[in-house]
Amino acid sequence: MINVLIWNEFIHEKNQPEVAAIYPEGIHRAIGSYLSEDGEFSVKYATLDMEHNGITKELLDDTDVLIWWGHQAHEMVSDEAVRLVCERINGGMGFIPLHSAHHSRIFKALCGTSCNLKWRHGDRERIWCVSPSHPIAEGIPEHFELPREEMYGEPFDIPNPDEIVFMGWFAGGEVFRSGVTFRRGAGRIFYFQPGHEEYPVYHDENILKIIKNAVRWAAPSVRESRNIPCTNPAPLE
Repeated sequence: MINVLIWNEFIHEKNQPEVAAIYPEGIHRAIGSYLSEDGEFSVKYATLDMEHNGITKELLDDTDVLIWWGHQAHEMVSDEAVRLVCERINGGMGFIPLHSAHHSRIFKALCGTSCNLKWRHGDRERIWCVSPSHPIAEGIPEHFELPREEMYGEPFDIPNPDEIVFMGWFAGGEVFRSGVTFRRGAGRIFYFQPGHEEYPVYHDENILKIIKNAVRWAAPSVRESRNIPCTNPAPLE
């Protein structure tokens, strides 16, 4: 069983009727209900308005993979929540930041860069699978389209990723590294761009299948933290 925690700001769904119509129970529940159909996953939820922003050490210690959706309230996530999540990722927890979570405090701390990019509302996106043998790409066609998505364009100010699994092309002509992996400490990270709240992206079968594949890929082999301690040992010889 893979323990998954899905964190969502859960603000747009409450304040924008057009978003609530697409995700009446929240983006987190749309993703979680899909994962829950498979007996391989145990899904929990956390939102910004919960105590401690929904993040505690005890909860993270029991989490194999954290999925994170954020957009307009990045700075409302506490220093302690950021510290706990980054520490747990370095210790082996998988991390899947979605869409505007490129500007989350957690992802920026892990990257050490601004994570800035170009953006524009409302464009057609064609997503190309450029690493078809990667586990995250299992069962995904060579390319598929999203009729409407927020355009994200290069340059994307991130460190060179370990792998580029998906590239996005937009009808306006821009391209973007839409699905990339990193490793930080013992933790695996998959950033995945599609998912603007005003469009039904998380009802798309290919998008959901990619997230499911990413959870499997990012899950650690053991749940115990594997943070490397700072020690001053006696010499062996």
